[in-house]
Amino acid sequence: MLGFGFAPAQTPEVVAAIDLGSNSFHMIVARVVDGQVQIIDKVREMVRLAAGLDDEKFIDAEAQDRAIACLERFGQRLSGMPRGSVRAVGTNTLRAARNGEHFRRKAEIALGHPIEVIAGREEARLIYLGVAQGLQANDERRLVVDIGGGSTELIIGEGFKTVMRESVHMGCVSMAVKRFQNGEITPRAMYKAVLDARLELRPIQQAYLRAGWHLAIGSSGTIKSIGAICQENGWSEDGSITLEAMHLIRNHLIEAGHVDRISLAGLSDERRPVFAGGFAVLMGVFEAIGIQRMQVSKEALREGLIYDLLGRIRHEDARERTVNAIARRFSIDMEQAERVARTAISHLDRVGTEWGLDPVADRDILRWAATLHELGIAVSHTQYHKHGGYLLAHADLSGFSRQDQRVLAALVRGHRRKFPVETFDALPEPVQESARRLCVLLRLAVVLHRERSDRDDVEYGLALEDGKLRLSFPEGWLEERPLTAADLKQEASRLKAVGFRLKYR
Repeated sequence: MLGFGFAPAQTPEVVAAIDLGSNSFHMIVARVVDGQVQIIDKVREMVRLAAGLDDEKFIDAEAQDRAIACLERFGQRLSGMPRGSVRAVGTNTLRAARNGEHFRRKAEIALGHPIEVIAGREEARLIYLGVAQGLQANDERRLVVDIGGGSTELIIGEGFKTVMRESVHMGCVSMAVKRFQNGEITPRAMYKAVLDARLELRPIQQAYLRAGWHLAIGSSGTIKSIGAICQENGWSEDGSITLEAMHLIRNHLIEAGHVDRISLAGLSDERRPVFAGGFAVLMGVFEAIGIQRMQVSKEALREGLIYDLLGRIRHEDARERTVNAIARRFSIDMEQAERVARTAISHLDRVGTEWGLDPVADRDILRWAATLHELGIAVSHTQYHKHGGYLLAHADLSGFSRQDQRVLAALVRGHRRKFPVETFDALPEPVQESARRLCVLLRLAVVLHRERSDRDDVEYGLALEDGKLRLSFPEGWLEERPLTAADLKQEASRLKAVGFRLKYR
């Protein structure tokens, strides 16, 4: 079972979100009352996962142990919550780690719920969604900046919609390790750290300056700490961050000379080791895109996860909007897509449970693959299944985790011609077999609708008998469609080559 697309009959009373960040792990638990979200519990632990990433991009054993112990504690709080009421995501360190998939599987056991790894731009979308929920509802253009342990997200949006979103590879932990490794803060180290940040931002700098915004907002632990310092030291009445205050903080850090000697009211002891790195990143952002004042948001990625999860449950799914937008952009034949989707879902309903699939959880990913299976025709009809798979594997798909996106691309890649064993072998091991079986159901739907006509619709049988798929048609139906009969014969041969048995009569 892949675990996609949870859609309960009604909204659960309690939902939770977990953010496995590169510096801290966050969990929030919320109650849904009359359609409104009330936060009832928050837990944050400084895990510093990114600090355990070695030169070969492996998370070391010590960092893994810290993370697993934290997730076991989170798991105790979440025990008894039903599947689909908890959404957990990993960010930059899990994206970068070569042993990230191995760690993720252990982490899921500790937490007791699935964990997704999301792309940087998807992280940016969720951050903006969380921040926007805490702002007044208007169409004012906003810039949101979030500094994590290993990446920094910059988003321009209006209302609840993003206009631009980027994720750059720098964060408080990675910058602290790179420029302040021994805890020493020299003028040269600070200058180089800020310069590093500006160089990372250079490819997107002009685009953000041209887009413009009316209000700059910061989220994340680094920015909250800087806001608290500004307020505690009388440099700001409302906790906002000014460029003038940033210069005062920089002077103090250089005068301190070492992280152990930083003495700023408002800075917690646990934030101290990575504070100089996070500060340098924010200073680089201020200088690169001309920020003079930044408000601080209490909301961030985990709140965005809560609202996105509720959107999925209420059928307001960002993934659905993404698939529909792609279908429009590439002028997909929606009548044919709907025929194939309808039949593929019918296949799932008939044999999914016996085949170890979940007719509810796997429904959406199969339907989306059916909707987009002809995407590649916009490039070329020749090998169009390969073109479609490539586009989906490399596109920016809002709402999709990296695993969701890889499975979707594999299904489209594998919906016709020779079954691409290597494509499915490259998927995370726990979903490989389920993805292969979903692909078989999609392939059969495509074969049965080659005529591209509603005349294809027929009451036929599909069953799983002794491990074999059996298709049965009304008497005379296949005889009237020799092309379909030939396609089924060829499909049976192709599936047999990869261990699936198809019988039809």
